[in-house]
Amino acid sequence: MAASPAVLRRFIRLTAIATALVAAAALAISVFDAPPGDYQVRKGDIHLSAGEYEAALADFDAALAVAPGHRGALMGRAIALLQAGRLDEAEHAFTDLLGSAATDQTERALRAVAHANLGILYDRLERHRDALAQYRQALALDAAAVAGPGVIHRILYDPLPSSVADRAAYLAAQFALPDGERRFTEPAADARQRMHRP
Repeated sequence: MAASPAVLRRFIRLTAIATALVAAAALAISVFDAPPGDYQVRKGDIHLSAGEYEAALADFDAALAVAPGHRGALMGRAIALLQAGRLDEAEHAFTDLLGSAATDQTERALRAVAHANLGILYDRLERHRDALAQYRQALALDAAAVAGPGVIHRILYDPLPSSVADRAAYLAAQFALPDGERRFTEPAADARQRMHRP
């Protein structure tokens, strides 16, 4: 026996309403059940990706107001300062991140990323020996955390992205040359240098 069209329409409407309610509940749980500060960090990451550094800083500061010491907020704030050109503040922020001991793998990855980003900051300040030391420290702590983008990113955006290991090798090779032959900047490669997030 076939169902009538009215019953079928009612079933489809009820199914759609039930699906929407379940999706809304899942979203509410993910937002309200997240650890304090995570929502603001996600907002900050969005602003950071869009190049809206002051808005990102406001979000990361809001996260730190509700969760002092939130590692994601501290890292995001340091990166936003670096990208905004506030280099002295960024150096201080990265140094603060590195002040704690690496107790587990997640913390080791975060510290490796902080070293890598501090290396980028020193490169921008033309403190290349300091940059090389930071890159080497990042690789020693957790090379996988600073390995660069994954396969999907390489396919979609850049098949040969710059990596911390590449930059460290480049700087080491330049320091091996006599003073007059050293070239620490390579505009094409430097343009591809990216900030790292754990």
